Amino acid sequence: MDRSPAPPAAAPPAGTGRPGNYDALVIGSGLGGAFAAHALTGAGARVLLLERGRWAHRDADDWNPRRILIESRYRDSSLRVRQEAGPGAEWPGSPEELPVNEVVGGKSVFYGAASLRFRPADFDRWPISYEDLEPWYAEAERLLGVHGTAGADPVEPPRSGPYPYASPPLAAPARRIRDAGRRLGLAPFPLPLAINFTSDRAPQCVRCDTCDGFPCRVEAKNDAAGLLRTAAAGGLLTIVPGAAVRRLRVEGRRITAVEGVARDDRSPDGREERWSAPLVLLAAGAIGTPAILLRSGLDRPGVGRFLMRHCNAVVSGLFPFPTNPERVFHKQVCFTDGYEDRPDGYAAGVVQDIYTPAPEVVRHFAGGAARLLLPGPVIARLQNLICITEDEAQAENRVVLTGETDALGMERVEVRHRYRESDRERLRRLTGRARRILRAAGALATRVWPIRSFSHAVGTARMAANPDEGPLDPEGRFRGLDNLFVTDGAAFPSSAGVNPSLTIAAGALRITSGITSGR
Repeated sequence: MDRSPAPPAAAPPAGTGRPGNYDALVIGSGLGGAFAAHALTGAGARVLLLERGRWAHRDADDWNPRRILIESRYRDSSLRVRQEAGPGAEWPGSPEELPVNEVVGGKSVFYGAASLRFRPADFDRWPISYEDLEPWYAEAERLLGVHGTAGADPVEPPRSGPYPYASPPLAAPARRIRDAGRRLGLAPFPLPLAINFTSDRAPQCVRCDTCDGFPCRVEAKNDAAGLLRTAAAGGLLTIVPGAAVRRLRVEGRRITAVEGVARDDRSPDGREERWSAPLVLLAAGAIGTPAILLRSGLDRPGVGRFLMRHCNAVVSGLFPFPTNPERVFHKQVCFTDGYEDRPDGYAAGVVQDIYTPAPEVVRHFAGGAARLLLPGPVIARLQNLICITEDEAQAENRVVLTGETDALGMERVEVRHRYRESDRERLRRLTGRARRILRAAGALATRVWPIRSFSHAVGTARMAANPDEGPLDPEGRFRGLDNLFVTDGAAFPSSAGVNPSLTIAAGALRITSGITSGR
C-alpha cells in the first residue's frame, strides 16, 4: 500500500483577533464551531474563531500509534479533566486526570468519521423534531462528503435525497463481519463515512489503518479543520489558534467581551486578551462549554448537568488466523438491528466494525496480566466490534469547577459521572450480539473492553421548551441573553444510540440559519 502523503495544505493565517471589527465570535473549532463559522461566513459575516489548540502537524508522527495514542501528542499542557472517584464511579480510588486533545478542528480531527443520523424517535426528548433537522442533515452530509448507501440501513430515517457519494467496496475484514451477520439473520449495511474515497474529491483515502483516533496525515478524512480551511479561504474568517477562553463578560442581556489567554510564538506562556463581537457562539464541547459558562457566572438551571457520554465497549474476537494481514482500513460495516425496540424508552444502539490498534497500544491499555498474554502474533489475530448504546440523561452527571487553577490560571474541571444499571443492561445486550457475530465469523473466543473516553460527550447546556428544563431555547439561544448561542453537543437533550458528530454539524447549521435569517 502506498502511504505517501500528499503535501498538507498550509494553515490559514493565525491572525490576532484585532482590530475587532467582526460580526460574530465563535469559541471552539470542532464540528459545532466549524459548521457555525462556515455558515456565518457564507452569509457574508466577518467571523473571529478562537481555538484553544494549535493546528495538527499532519506529519509522520500523526500516524505513529505510540505518539498519538500512548503519549497523547496533542494533549494540552494546562488542561486536565478529572474523573470523580467513589462508589459507582468509572475509576475507583483517587481521581484520575484525563488528558484532552486540543487542536484546530477539535475532536473531529481524531474521529472515525462515522456519520449516522439520529432516528425520529431519538428526538422524543428534544424541543425539535427529526423533520426540523432533516434538511440540515442533508447539507451536513454534503459538506462532509459522506459516502453511504441510502436504504441499506433497516431502520434508516426518512431522507430527502441520496448520500453525496456511494459507499466504497468492503475490505476483506469488513466482508467477514458482514457475511457473519447475514448468516445470523441480521441486516448489516455500509457504515456512512465522511472520508474521501472517490476520485472527484481530493486528497483521496489511502485505506490505512491509522484513521480512528489519529489525525489524517493526507487530509482525506473530512474533519472540521478542513471545513475551516475552506471558510478561511474566502477572507471572512480569522482563526486564532492557542486562544484559551476564561470567561464571558455579561452586561444586562448581552455578552460584551470574551476574556482569555492567547498563546503563540511571541507569547508561548500566554498573554491576557479580550475579544468582542456583537454575536457570540459557544462551541467548546460538552465539557468546555459548561466550564466557560460556569466561570462566567452563568450558572442557570441545567448548566453543567445531564452529561452523557454513551455507554460503550469494544468486543474483541480471537481468530485462528491473522484478521487483517494487509493492514487495510475496514471500519465499514454497521448493525442497527433492534435499535427501535426501546423497551425502556432508550435506543439499543449500534454495532460497528472497528480496527485493531497496534500491539504496543493494545498492551498499554490492556493492563495487568493481559499485557503478557497479548504478544504481537496474538494481537494480529484479533478483530473488533464497537458497541454504542444510549445512556440516560441524569442531573447528577455533571461538570463542575474544582477551585484549583491550571497553568493558565483557569479553574480546573472535574467530571462526576456514573451509569445507571439500565445503561449497562443495554450495553450487555449489545455486546452479546457482537459476540455472536464474531463467533459466526470464526472467532474462537471473545472479550469485552469497556470504553471510558468522552469522545461522544453531549448534554450539559441542553435545549428545552421549558426554561426549568434547560438553559437554551429551541433555537440554541442562551436564555436571558440576546447574543449568546450554543452550537455544539452540549445542546443535546439526549444522546441517542449513534455517533453524535453528524447531528452536531446539522444542529449547528440549523441554529446558525436561524440567526442569519433573523428567526
